[in-house]
Amino acid sequence: MNWFQLLVLVVLVLALLVTLAATVRGWATRREAIVWAVICLAVAAATLEPERLIAPIARALGIGRGADLVFYTVAVVMLIGFWMTYIRLRFLRRQITLLVRQLALMEGKRELGDR
Repeated sequence: MNWFQLLVLVVLVLALLVTLAATVRGWATRREAIVWAVICLAVAAATLEPERLIAPIARALGIGRGADLVFYTVAVVMLIGFWMTYIRLRFLRRQITLLVRQLALMEGKRELGDR
């Protein structure tokens, strides 16, 4: 095991501990914790055995190296994550606008009724 693999494993263990703490505190659901645990275990396996796990998949997909496959996968997943976050923020902004508009109308009606 080289230093990079050791560093990745330490970071993954910390990520799992944070996920566990978030789940215990109710900040994350059990389902989210399971998804993150599976991701961490997959990354750990790919880090420890890249030639046996990642390289054959990369070659089967026509990609020269396993590291390139990991890079491409991370790039696509990040783009999807950013897009989903953007869509969610737009939805929340719209909901807040509608809520503020409704509150303003209710406040205006209340002020008119006080006269």
